[in-house]
Amino acid sequence: MDQIECVIIGAGVVGLSIARALALEGRDVLIIEKEDAFGLHTSSRNSEVIHAGIYYPKNSLKAQLCVKGKELLYEYCEIRNIPHKRVGKLIVATEDFEVETVKQYIPKAIDNGVGDLVWLSQEEVRELEPEVRSVGAVFSPSTGIIDSHNYMLNLLGDAERAGAVVVYQTTIASIKPERNGFVVETVGLNAHEIKAEIVVNAAGLYACDIGRAVADLDENLIPQPFYAKAHYYSLSGRNPFKHLVYPVARKDSLGVHVTVDMGGAARFGPDLDWIKGIDYSFDNSRQKLFYDAIRRYWPCVNRDQLQPSYTGIRPKISGPNEPAADFLIQSHRDHGMKGLINLYGMESPGLTASLAIAEMVNRLIEPDA
Repeated sequence: MDQIECVIIGAGVVGLSIARALALEGRDVLIIEKEDAFGLHTSSRNSEVIHAGIYYPKNSLKAQLCVKGKELLYEYCEIRNIPHKRVGKLIVATEDFEVETVKQYIPKAIDNGVGDLVWLSQEEVRELEPEVRSVGAVFSPSTGIIDSHNYMLNLLGDAERAGAVVVYQTTIASIKPERNGFVVETVGLNAHEIKAEIVVNAAGLYACDIGRAVADLDENLIPQPFYAKAHYYSLSGRNPFKHLVYPVARKDSLGVHVTVDMGGAARFGPDLDWIKGIDYSFDNSRQKLFYDAIRRYWPCVNRDQLQPSYTGIRPKISGPNEPAADFLIQSHRDHGMKGLINLYGMESPGLTASLAIAEMVNRLIEPDA
Protein backbone atom coordinates (compact mmCIF):
# COMPACT_ATOMS: atom_id res chain seq x y z
CA MET A 1 0.00 0.00 0.00
CA ASP A 2 1.38 3.38 -1.01
CA GLN A 3 1.52 6.20 1.52
CA ILE A 4 1.06 9.92 0.92
CA GLU A 5 0.58 12.83 3.27
CA CYS A 6 -2.37 14.54 1.51
CA VAL A 7 -5.03 13.34 -0.90
CA ILE A 8 -7.08 16.04 -2.63
CA ILE A 9 -10.25 14.73 -4.28
CA GLY A 10 -11.26 16.86 -7.25
CA ALA A 11 -9.19 18.86 -9.72
CA GLY A 12 -11.55 21.79 -10.12
CA VAL A 13 -10.51 25.31 -9.25
CA VAL A 14 -11.03 24.79 -5.51
CA GLY A 15 -9.22 21.45 -5.40
CA LEU A 16 -6.30 22.82 -7.42
CA SER A 17 -6.05 25.89 -5.18
CA ILE A 18 -5.94 23.69 -2.09
CA ALA A 19 -3.41 21.32 -3.66
CA ARG A 20 -1.19 24.28 -4.53
CA ALA A 21 -1.40 25.74 -1.03
CA LEU A 22 -0.55 22.45 0.67
CA ALA A 23 2.25 21.59 -1.75
CA LEU A 24 3.81 25.02 -1.27
CA GLU A 25 3.77 24.30 2.49
CA GLY A 26 6.03 21.35 1.77
CA ARG A 27 3.38 18.64 2.06
CA ASP A 28 3.28 15.59 -0.22
CA VAL A 29 0.10 15.95 -2.30
CA LEU A 30 -1.81 13.60 -4.58
CA ILE A 31 -4.77 15.00 -6.55
CA ILE A 32 -7.37 12.43 -7.63
CA GLU A 33 -9.73 13.42 -10.47
CA LYS A 34 -12.49 11.27 -11.95
CA GLU A 35 -12.43 12.97 -15.38
CA ASP A 36 -9.60 12.88 -17.94
CA ALA A 37 -8.60 16.53 -17.40
CA PHE A 38 -8.87 19.22 -14.73
CA GLY A 39 -11.75 21.66 -14.28
CA LEU A 40 -14.30 20.06 -16.60
CA HIS A 41 -17.39 20.75 -14.51
CA THR A 42 -18.43 23.83 -12.51
CA SER A 43 -14.98 25.43 -12.72
CA SER A 44 -15.12 25.85 -16.49
CA ARG A 45 -18.88 26.07 -17.06
CA ASN A 46 -19.61 29.47 -15.57
CA SER A 47 -19.48 33.19 -16.40
CA GLU A 48 -15.75 33.56 -15.55
CA VAL A 49 -16.54 36.56 -13.39
CA ILE A 50 -14.36 37.83 -10.56
CA HIS A 51 -17.06 38.78 -8.07
CA ALA A 52 -16.83 41.78 -5.77
CA GLY A 53 -18.72 40.25 -2.82
CA ILE A 54 -21.94 42.23 -3.00
CA TYR A 55 -24.85 39.84 -2.67
CA TYR A 56 -23.88 37.49 0.15
CA PRO A 57 -25.15 37.71 3.74
CA LYS A 58 -22.97 39.61 6.21
CA ASN A 59 -20.39 37.42 7.96
CA SER A 60 -21.15 34.45 5.71
CA LEU A 61 -18.26 32.36 4.40
CA LYS A 62 -19.26 33.34 0.88
CA ALA A 63 -18.92 37.03 1.74
CA GLN A 64 -15.67 36.71 3.67
CA LEU A 65 -13.94 34.33 1.28
CA CYS A 66 -15.14 36.15 -1.84
CA VAL A 67 -13.82 39.53 -0.69
CA LYS A 68 -10.50 38.09 0.48
CA GLY A 69 -10.26 35.79 -2.53
CA LYS A 70 -10.85 38.66 -4.94
CA GLU A 71 -7.81 40.49 -3.58
CA LEU A 72 -5.66 37.37 -3.73
CA LEU A 73 -6.89 36.48 -7.22
CA TYR A 74 -6.16 39.89 -8.74
CA GLU A 75 -2.69 39.83 -7.19
CA TYR A 76 -2.03 36.29 -8.47
CA CYS A 77 -3.22 37.18 -11.97
CA GLU A 78 -0.92 40.20 -12.07
CA ILE A 79 2.10 38.19 -10.95
CA ARG A 80 1.43 35.34 -13.41
CA ASN A 81 0.17 37.44 -16.32
CA ILE A 82 -3.09 35.49 -16.34
CA PRO A 83 -5.58 37.21 -18.70
CA HIS A 84 -8.05 39.18 -16.61
CA LYS A 85 -9.65 42.62 -16.56
CA ARG A 86 -11.46 44.82 -14.04
CA VAL A 87 -14.29 45.66 -16.39
CA GLY A 88 -16.75 46.72 -13.69
CA LYS A 89 -20.40 45.77 -13.32
CA LEU A 90 -23.66 47.70 -13.58
CA ILE A 91 -26.61 46.44 -11.52
CA VAL A 92 -29.45 48.17 -13.30
CA ALA A 93 -32.93 49.22 -12.26
CA THR A 94 -35.19 49.13 -15.28
CA GLU A 95 -38.29 50.39 -13.48
CA ASP A 96 -38.77 53.05 -10.81
CA PHE A 97 -39.91 50.51 -8.20
CA GLU A 98 -36.55 48.71 -8.52
CA VAL A 99 -34.46 51.76 -7.59
CA GLU A 100 -34.55 51.26 -3.83
CA THR A 101 -33.79 47.56 -4.22
CA VAL A 102 -30.72 48.34 -6.30
CA LYS A 103 -29.56 51.11 -3.97
CA GLN A 104 -29.68 48.67 -1.04
CA TYR A 105 -26.74 46.83 -2.57
CA ILE A 106 -24.48 49.71 -1.50
CA PRO A 107 -24.89 49.28 2.30
CA LYS A 108 -25.02 45.49 1.87
CA ALA A 109 -21.66 45.59 0.12
CA ILE A 110 -20.24 47.88 2.81
CA ASP A 111 -21.29 45.29 5.42
CA ASN A 112 -19.14 42.80 3.50
CA GLY A 113 -16.14 45.14 3.31
CA VAL A 114 -16.78 46.33 -0.25
CA GLY A 115 -16.90 50.12 -0.11
CA ASP A 116 -16.46 51.12 -3.73
CA LEU A 117 -20.03 50.84 -5.06
CA VAL A 118 -21.62 54.03 -6.39
CA TRP A 119 -25.09 55.00 -7.58
CA LEU A 120 -25.30 56.21 -11.19
CA SER A 121 -28.14 58.20 -12.68
CA GLN A 122 -29.89 57.24 -15.89
CA GLU A 123 -27.68 59.67 -17.79
CA GLU A 124 -24.49 58.34 -16.20
CA VAL A 125 -25.46 54.79 -17.09
CA ARG A 126 -26.10 55.87 -20.66
CA GLU A 127 -22.60 57.37 -20.82
CA LEU A 128 -21.07 54.03 -19.87
CA GLU A 129 -23.46 51.80 -21.84
CA PRO A 130 -25.40 53.80 -24.46
CA GLU A 131 -27.71 50.92 -25.43
CA VAL A 132 -28.67 49.87 -21.90
CA ARG A 133 -32.15 50.90 -20.77
CA SER A 134 -32.38 51.85 -17.10
CA VAL A 135 -33.59 54.43 -14.61
CA GLY A 136 -30.27 54.18 -12.79
CA ALA A 137 -27.75 51.62 -11.61
CA VAL A 138 -25.20 50.71 -8.98
CA PHE A 139 -21.68 50.42 -10.38
CA SER A 140 -19.15 47.94 -8.96
CA PRO A 141 -15.68 48.89 -10.25
CA SER A 142 -13.88 45.92 -8.69
CA THR A 143 -15.89 43.25 -10.52
CA GLY A 144 -13.85 41.63 -13.27
CA ILE A 145 -13.41 38.76 -15.69
CA ILE A 146 -10.76 36.06 -15.94
CA ASP A 147 -9.55 33.31 -18.24
CA SER A 148 -10.47 30.46 -15.89
CA HIS A 149 -8.63 27.75 -17.84
CA ASN A 150 -5.38 29.73 -17.77
CA TYR A 151 -5.88 30.33 -14.06
CA MET A 152 -6.35 26.62 -13.31
CA LEU A 153 -3.36 25.76 -15.51
CA ASN A 154 -1.21 28.05 -13.36
CA LEU A 155 -2.56 26.57 -10.12
CA LEU A 156 -1.77 23.06 -11.33
CA GLY A 157 1.67 24.14 -12.53
CA ASP A 158 2.48 25.64 -9.12
CA ALA A 159 1.33 22.48 -7.36
CA GLU A 160 3.30 20.17 -9.65
CA ARG A 161 6.48 22.24 -9.37
CA ALA A 162 6.13 21.93 -5.61
CA GLY A 163 5.93 18.15 -5.96
CA ALA A 164 2.20 17.45 -6.24
CA VAL A 165 1.00 14.67 -8.53
CA VAL A 166 -2.38 14.45 -10.28
CA VAL A 167 -4.04 11.25 -11.51
CA TYR A 168 -7.04 11.31 -13.84
CA GLN A 169 -9.84 8.87 -14.70
CA THR A 170 -9.76 7.64 -11.13
CA THR A 171 -12.77 7.42 -8.80
CA ILE A 172 -13.00 7.11 -5.03
CA ALA A 173 -14.53 3.79 -3.93
CA SER A 174 -14.13 4.18 -0.17
CA ILE A 175 -12.37 6.16 2.54
CA LYS A 176 -11.75 4.26 5.75
CA PRO A 177 -10.50 6.06 8.87
CA GLU A 178 -7.58 4.32 10.55
CA ARG A 179 -5.11 5.23 13.25
CA ASN A 180 -3.27 8.39 12.15
CA GLY A 181 -5.00 8.64 8.79
CA PHE A 182 -7.22 7.05 6.18
CA VAL A 183 -7.12 4.27 3.65
CA VAL A 184 -8.38 5.62 0.33
CA GLU A 185 -9.47 2.97 -2.16
CA THR A 186 -9.73 4.05 -5.80
CA VAL A 187 -11.05 2.43 -8.97
CA GLY A 188 -10.48 3.29 -12.60
CA LEU A 189 -7.28 3.97 -14.51
CA ASN A 190 -5.22 4.26 -11.33
CA ALA A 191 -7.00 1.77 -9.08
CA HIS A 192 -5.09 1.54 -5.82
CA GLU A 193 -5.16 1.64 -2.06
CA ILE A 194 -3.45 4.66 -0.53
CA LYS A 195 -2.72 5.46 3.10
CA ALA A 196 -3.12 9.22 3.65
CA GLU A 197 -2.79 11.41 6.72
CA ILE A 198 -5.02 14.12 5.25
CA VAL A 199 -8.01 13.82 2.90
CA VAL A 200 -9.65 16.89 1.40
CA ASN A 201 -12.99 16.36 -0.32
CA ALA A 202 -13.17 19.10 -2.97
CA ALA A 203 -15.22 17.08 -5.43
CA GLY A 204 -17.73 19.80 -6.30
CA LEU A 205 -20.80 18.23 -7.87
CA TYR A 206 -19.80 14.88 -6.37
CA ALA A 207 -18.77 16.09 -2.89
CA CYS A 208 -21.82 14.61 -1.16
CA ASP A 209 -21.11 11.24 -2.82
CA ILE A 210 -17.56 11.38 -1.50
CA GLY A 211 -18.87 12.24 1.95
CA ARG A 212 -21.01 9.11 1.88
CA ALA A 213 -17.92 7.08 0.92
CA VAL A 214 -16.27 7.92 4.27
CA ALA A 215 -16.83 5.05 6.67
CA ASP A 216 -18.26 6.00 10.07
CA LEU A 217 -18.98 9.59 9.04
CA ASP A 218 -22.24 10.79 10.60
CA GLU A 219 -24.78 10.86 7.76
CA ASN A 220 -26.49 13.86 9.36
CA LEU A 221 -23.39 15.91 8.53
CA ILE A 222 -23.70 15.21 4.81
CA PRO A 223 -26.08 17.70 3.14
CA GLN A 224 -28.56 16.78 0.47
CA PRO A 225 -27.22 17.81 -2.95
CA PHE A 226 -29.28 19.89 -5.37
CA TYR A 227 -28.32 20.61 -8.96
CA ALA A 228 -29.11 23.97 -10.56
CA LYS A 229 -28.54 23.91 -14.31
CA ALA A 230 -27.64 27.13 -16.07
CA HIS A 231 -27.89 27.85 -19.78
CA TYR A 232 -25.67 30.41 -21.52
CA TYR A 233 -26.24 32.08 -24.86
CA SER A 234 -23.57 33.90 -26.85
CA LEU A 235 -24.23 37.07 -28.81
CA SER A 236 -23.56 36.90 -32.52
CA GLY A 237 -22.47 40.03 -34.34
CA ARG A 238 -21.36 43.29 -32.77
CA ASN A 239 -20.94 43.43 -29.00
CA PRO A 240 -22.01 46.86 -27.69
CA PHE A 241 -21.13 46.13 -24.05
CA LYS A 242 -17.97 47.30 -22.31
CA HIS A 243 -19.09 46.31 -18.80
CA LEU A 244 -21.01 43.50 -17.17
CA VAL A 245 -24.70 44.31 -16.88
CA TYR A 246 -26.89 42.62 -14.27
CA PRO A 247 -30.62 43.09 -13.68
CA VAL A 248 -32.11 43.09 -10.18
CA ALA A 249 -31.49 39.74 -8.51
CA ARG A 250 -34.35 37.29 -8.33
CA LYS A 251 -35.11 34.93 -5.45
CA ASP A 252 -32.91 32.06 -6.60
CA SER A 253 -30.46 33.65 -9.07
CA LEU A 254 -28.97 36.88 -10.34
CA GLY A 255 -31.18 36.77 -13.41
CA VAL A 256 -30.08 36.73 -17.05
CA HIS A 257 -27.10 39.06 -17.11
CA VAL A 258 -24.56 39.94 -19.77
CA THR A 259 -20.86 39.29 -19.36
CA VAL A 260 -17.93 39.79 -21.67
CA ASP A 261 -15.03 37.39 -22.05
CA MET A 262 -11.34 38.10 -22.52
CA GLY A 263 -11.83 38.01 -26.28
CA GLY A 264 -14.43 40.78 -26.13
CA ALA A 265 -17.41 38.56 -26.94
CA ALA A 266 -20.69 38.90 -25.01
CA ARG A 267 -22.71 36.10 -23.49
CA PHE A 268 -25.91 35.91 -21.49
CA GLY A 269 -26.81 33.75 -18.54
CA PRO A 270 -27.51 32.06 -16.34
CA ASP A 271 -31.09 31.11 -15.88
CA LEU A 272 -31.45 28.32 -13.34
CA ASP A 273 -33.34 25.09 -13.90
CA TRP A 274 -33.43 22.57 -11.07
CA ILE A 275 -32.53 19.07 -12.26
CA LYS A 276 -32.08 15.67 -10.62
CA GLY A 277 -28.65 14.70 -11.96
CA ILE A 278 -25.68 15.76 -14.05
CA ASP A 279 -26.95 16.64 -17.53
CA TYR A 280 -25.23 19.19 -19.78
CA SER A 281 -27.62 18.98 -22.74
CA PHE A 282 -28.75 22.33 -24.15
CA ASP A 283 -32.46 23.18 -24.30
CA ASN A 284 -32.80 25.84 -26.98
CA SER A 285 -36.49 26.32 -26.17
CA ARG A 286 -35.24 28.62 -23.40
CA GLN A 287 -34.22 31.20 -25.99
CA LYS A 288 -37.49 33.13 -25.64
CA LEU A 289 -37.03 33.29 -21.86
CA PHE A 290 -33.60 34.81 -22.43
CA TYR A 291 -34.87 37.19 -25.09
CA ASP A 292 -37.68 38.53 -22.90
CA ALA A 293 -35.35 38.94 -19.90
CA ILE A 294 -32.61 40.70 -21.88
CA ARG A 295 -35.05 43.11 -23.54
CA ARG A 296 -35.80 44.63 -20.14
CA TYR A 297 -32.38 46.28 -20.07
CA TRP A 298 -31.25 45.97 -23.71
CA PRO A 299 -34.26 46.64 -25.97
CA CYS A 300 -32.08 46.58 -29.10
CA VAL A 301 -31.51 42.84 -28.88
CA ASN A 302 -32.59 40.72 -31.82
CA ARG A 303 -33.71 37.23 -30.92
CA ASP A 304 -31.72 35.74 -33.80
CA GLN A 305 -28.53 37.13 -32.23
CA LEU A 306 -28.82 34.71 -29.31
CA GLN A 307 -26.86 31.57 -30.14
CA PRO A 308 -26.73 28.46 -27.90
CA SER A 309 -23.38 28.35 -26.11
CA TYR A 310 -23.04 25.97 -23.14
CA THR A 311 -24.57 24.83 -19.87
CA GLY A 312 -23.19 24.55 -16.36
CA ILE A 313 -24.40 23.00 -13.12
CA ARG A 314 -24.07 24.50 -9.65
CA PRO A 315 -23.50 22.08 -6.73
CA LYS A 316 -26.06 23.52 -4.36
CA ILE A 317 -26.94 22.30 -0.88
CA SER A 318 -30.21 24.23 -0.67
CA GLY A 319 -33.28 23.61 -2.76
CA PRO A 320 -35.38 25.82 -5.05
CA ASN A 321 -37.71 27.04 -2.30
CA GLU A 322 -35.03 27.61 0.32
CA PRO A 323 -32.66 30.51 1.05
CA ALA A 324 -29.32 30.08 -0.70
CA ALA A 325 -26.97 28.08 1.52
CA ASP A 326 -23.53 29.26 2.52
CA PHE A 327 -20.34 27.35 1.75
CA LEU A 328 -20.10 24.37 4.10
CA ILE A 329 -16.53 23.51 5.09
CA GLN A 330 -16.28 20.77 7.72
CA SER A 331 -13.17 19.80 9.68
CA HIS A 332 -12.39 17.59 12.69
CA ARG A 333 -14.24 20.12 14.85
CA ASP A 334 -17.46 19.10 13.09
CA HIS A 335 -17.05 15.35 12.56
CA GLY A 336 -14.23 14.36 14.92
CA MET A 337 -11.97 12.87 12.24
CA LYS A 338 -8.55 14.46 12.34
CA GLY A 339 -7.21 15.15 8.85
CA LEU A 340 -10.56 15.08 6.99
CA ILE A 341 -11.89 18.24 5.34
CA ASN A 342 -15.22 18.15 3.47
CA LEU A 343 -16.26 21.05 1.25
CA TYR A 344 -19.92 21.13 0.22
CA GLY A 345 -21.92 23.59 -1.86
CA MET A 346 -18.85 25.14 -3.49
CA GLU A 347 -20.72 27.03 -6.16
CA SER A 348 -20.37 30.71 -7.05
CA PRO A 349 -18.32 32.59 -5.87
CA GLY A 350 -16.03 29.56 -5.63
CA LEU A 351 -13.74 30.64 -8.46
CA THR A 352 -13.26 34.12 -7.00
CA ALA A 353 -12.83 32.75 -3.48
CA SER A 354 -10.60 29.80 -4.40
CA LEU A 355 -7.28 31.12 -3.06
CA ALA A 356 -8.93 32.25 0.19
CA ILE A 357 -10.65 28.87 0.52
CA ALA A 358 -7.25 27.21 0.16
CA GLU A 359 -5.83 29.37 2.94
CA MET A 360 -8.73 28.43 5.20
CA VAL A 361 -8.39 24.70 4.51
CA ASN A 362 -4.66 24.89 5.18
CA ARG A 363 -5.42 26.36 8.63
CA LEU A 364 -8.17 23.82 9.39
CA ILE A 365 -5.87 20.86 8.74
CA GLU A 366 -3.94 21.56 11.93
CA PRO A 367 -5.60 19.82 14.91
CA ASP A 368 -5.64 22.99 17.00
CA ALA A 369 -6.98 25.23 14.20
